[in-house]
Amino acid sequence: MSPVEPAEKTPADPAAEDPEPAEPVPAGLLFVPVRPGPAGCTARFFRTPLGGRTAVGFTSAARLAATLGAGQASIRLSEPALRALAAPLGVTALTVDPQFSAPATDRTAAAERERANSWRRRHPQHVGALRVTGAAAVVACLNLLIG
Repeated sequence: MSPVEPAEKTPADPAAEDPEPAEPVPAGLLFVPVRPGPAGCTARFFRTPLGGRTAVGFTSAARLAATLGAGQASIRLSEPALRALAAPLGVTALTVDPQFSAPATDRTAAAERERANSWRRRHPQHVGALRVTGAAAVVACLNLLIG
């Protein structure tokens, strides 16, 4: 018996040489970051660098801790379960094992900025203008009703 030699590669068309990428393989059980809520745990969704929303899962607890910190709570979900959880919220992207994350925001500084720029901080002239405008609107409505 002679050994079988490989056949010559003669592609019928150029597209046969460069196949389409394979379908993504399911990642198995993922560690999904969660945050506590009034009804239990809620999955955390993140933003991509371009601003799109994405669900995030990690293949190990060590990778989750390295990226989001050791205090980050998580649950185990399969990839299809995470996609099904995110789909009603309009989140279609899934990122597995992201390499980095942005640092947490300083909530006290953000609260201070919001308080400084709040509509509740009224200027006396603005309040007077609103009162005059409101009074004029009431008088105009009364004129329409009276005739």
